[in-house]
Order: sequence, then structure tokens, then C-alpha cells
Amino acid sequence: MDEQNEFLPLPGEDEGGHVRIANEVVSVIAGIAAMEIEGVAGMASGGLVGGISEMLGRKNLGKGVKVEVGDRECTIDVFLIVAYGVRIPQVAERVQENVKRAVETMTGLRVQAVNIHVQGVAFPETEREVEARAK
Repeated sequence: MDEQNEFLPLPGEDEGGHVRIANEVVSVIAGIAAMEIEGVAGMASGGLVGGISEMLGRKNLGKGVKVEVGDRECTIDVFLIVAYGVRIPQVAERVQENVKRAVETMTGLRVQAVNIHVQGVAFPETEREVEARAK
């Protein structure tokens, strides 16, 4: 199968209409796919504010992703917090592969690039920190 035709036409276009997938939809798919990878501690807001990157909860997975969607292709920027001790290049590569696969499978869009921005490192909590939070 020709690679260009693999994703075309989008479902629904055969019936005389057009399918447009919102950037937010692609962002959420990419965020979920990124969080599936071991070594990813969380998503970060799309930039550094005052030198500190805000770690986002699971409800805001799409907020740690910037997407540019064209008619049949997209480019994705993923902003991550990685766990301390992981090999960042390996985690980044796995995130790129998983995000690309998930977005292409679910949307039919061709992913031109998945750019990974490591915004910080999450350190394991000590027993004291866990106890202090529980009080």
C-alpha cells in the first residue's frame, strides 16, 4: 500500500463531507500515549514559568501537549517530566513511537514529527515527605 494513501481519505469523506479533528482531541490522545511509557512521571505545562515547570495531573494530559493539525497531517510537541534515574533518550524515543502510533491509529492523520521537551525530573518522595503530606 502506498504510504501517502495509507491515511487517506479520512472516514466520512467518502459520503461527500469533511472530517476535521480538533487539536484538543489529538492533544489528549498524545498525552495519554505519553503517560503509558514507563519513566514518564507526568506532563508539564508548555513552557517554563519563573524557571519552574508546573506538573499537570492526569485530568490535564492534553495541556502538556502542543499540536498543529493540518488537513491530513500533524506535528506534536510533548512536554514531559521524567522520573529520576531513567535513561532520558530511551524514554523520549518510546514516547515518540507510542504517541505517533496512537495518533495515527485513532485519527488517521499522518504524524510528521513528535518533538519531546523534557521540562524536569521527578525525584522519589522520602518517607518523611509522605508522612508530612498525610497530616
